[in-house]
Amino acid sequence: MVDGIVLAGGFSSRAKTNKMILMYKDKELILHTIETMHKFCNRIIVVTGHYHNDLVRLLGEYTYITITYNKNYKSGMFSSILKGVEKTKNDFFIIPGDSPLVTENTYKELIAVNKDIAVPSFNMRLGHPIFFKKNFKEKLLSTNLTNLKDFRNTYEFYILETDDSGVLIDIDDLNDYKDLIRKDW
Repeated sequence: MVDGIVLAGGFSSRAKTNKMILMYKDKELILHTIETMHKFCNRIIVVTGHYHNDLVRLLGEYTYITITYNKNYKSGMFSSILKGVEKTKNDFFIIPGDSPLVTENTYKELIAVNKDIAVPSFNMRLGHPIFFKKNFKEKLLSTNLTNLKDFRNTYEFYILETDDSGVLIDIDDLNDYKDLIRKDW
């Protein structure tokens, strides 16, 4: 069994709107991320922050989603990661909620790697989601580091080269969103 952590606690300051609920192919952006992940995760932990109420309204009816509010969201993404990791019980994925194009095959291959940490790559560029075995829960929760990349780089990790360009795509601003809409993925 695998848990999934979806990060949705930020301000979306570059987008100047709650990018998690922007519409893409007739549903909210974050739902694309969640629905693909759910095919491999029995339980999804969505970590909210600034737009907590919007996300509760959108996701509250899904029984497989645990919504967790990060009261420290202003201190950055790593605080949301740690809030999500606290709720895990199994091996787990971590992905930003604005990464709607990761394919099912990427999740399946990351699980099959059977390494403590696995990271997908496209054209030799590392992306998301990152996969951790559950024995890394306590290591993450006790680290003095303040970002996931630094934590990951402290340990040996497996790089899974994929043909999935979606591992590199996230929506930082409205131009990224327009590109997403314009391209036929």
